[in-house]
This record gives sequence, C-alpha cells and structure tokens, in this order.
Amino acid sequence: MSRLRILCPLLAALALSACSVMPSPDFPREHDVNLNRFMGPWYVIAHIPPSKTKNAYNEIERYTRGEGNTIHVKFTYRDGGFDGKPHRMTPTGTVIDGTGNAVWAMHFYHVLRLQYVISYVSPNYDSTIIARDKRDYVWIMARTPQISAKRYQALVQRVKALGYDTSKLRKVPQQPLSERNDL
Repeated sequence: MSRLRILCPLLAALALSACSVMPSPDFPREHDVNLNRFMGPWYVIAHIPPSKTKNAYNEIERYTRGEGNTIHVKFTYRDGGFDGKPHRMTPTGTVIDGTGNAVWAMHFYHVLRLQYVISYVSPNYDSTIIARDKRDYVWIMARTPQISAKRYQALVQRVKALGYDTSKLRKVPQQPLSERNDL
C-alpha cells in the first residue's frame, strides 16, 4: 500500500511534465512577437472552438502584462445571442522563454495548462491567428469586431495552411461597438 502512495504521485507528476505546451518544431509560429503591441482587446472573428464557446457571441480576449512573463487575460462572451447570458473567464498566460514570445502556457482554474501559439500576427498588429499543433482549436482575431471579406478570406487561407479543416470554422457574431454592452 505504501508503494502505491509513492508511485501514484510520481506517475502523475511524470504525466503532467509530458504535457508540454511547446509546439512541434515544424509548427508555424511567429518568431518575434512584441508583447506590448500584442496587449489589449482582440475580437474573435472566427474559431474552431472548445465546446464551451461553440455558441459564443461578442467574444473578446483582453490581454495585459503582468510581472515577468505573465499575461493577464480577461475573456468575455455572451452565450447563444447578443442578449445571451454573459460569461467571463480570467486565465493567466505564461510566455515560454526562448519562443520569441509566441508560445504561451494558458492556465485555467489553477490546474489546466493549455498550449497557446501565436501562429500569425499582422505587421501592424491588427489581426492574429492563435493555434495549437493538435489542430483542434484555432482563433482568428482582430482589433475591431468586423473585418473585410477579403481580409477574412486571407486569414482563413492561413488557417488552412496550418493544417486545419477550415470547414469547421465558425464566424463569431460580433455587434458594432456602438451597439455593445461588453463586460
């Protein structure tokens, strides 16, 4: 019995250490993200979402710098419609050293640690693609709630080039700023 008490925590620690947030070396990512320029609000234009946000409206991620490599995140959305129930999450990101600020460990609920890869950010920091090398979730985001159809298609093509099935992309309904009551 005492062996089992020692073995279980060791196996759990080994399993957690194996869950790296580092993408495979061939997975596309930015090489030099200016964190200060990246901070601020990002409107989710489209995503292949986790099930929790599959019906999100007015989805926004807001980033602020913390101490050292810490990023504070305020993620808000409304469920099922513009007047739907408001939701808010406040995960913490940790920028991984040696990644050009493009790879973060996103911490949810103090126990869940997920990969967050800035695969693309436009030169003027007005659009970005956040991806995962598992190619399960992806987010196309912009500094404004709407972007042109041409810009959207260019970003979708980038997502496709990352190896995602773009038929799974969901455009996130976003109200104009003048009509919003964001959290």
